Amino acid sequence: MKQDNIIQEKSFAFAIRIVKLYKFLCEEKKEFVLSKQILRSGTSIGANIEESIGGQSDKDFLSKISIAYKETRETVYWLKLLLATDYLNQEQADRLLKDAEEICKILGKIQITIKNRNS
Repeated sequence: MKQDNIIQEKSFAFAIRIVKLYKFLCEEKKEFVLSKQILRSGTSIGANIEESIGGQSDKDFLSKISIAYKETRETVYWLKLLLATDYLNQEQADRLLKDAEEICKILGKIQITIKNRNS
């Protein structure tokens, strides 16, 4: 995986939005438990993608990409829960969910490509 790439950029931008969401949830909504969960999973996506770039093998790379994919799925769960419990409105949730789903699709395609290349 080369240094400047779309998934790296998208995951970093998403992490920034998640940090801002965390601040909003803590400061405006006084929510401290769910906000920590989404902060962890939402910022972990990009961290695992960064680790994958430094992977020592295709297996190592695939492992980190798979973790990033799982963290993205977890983030989708927390976003849906925040929406269902009225911590986020529909518009706020939709924008973040759209970005998370896009990241999931890209990560899923990367996983398939690596698996096909190695079979």
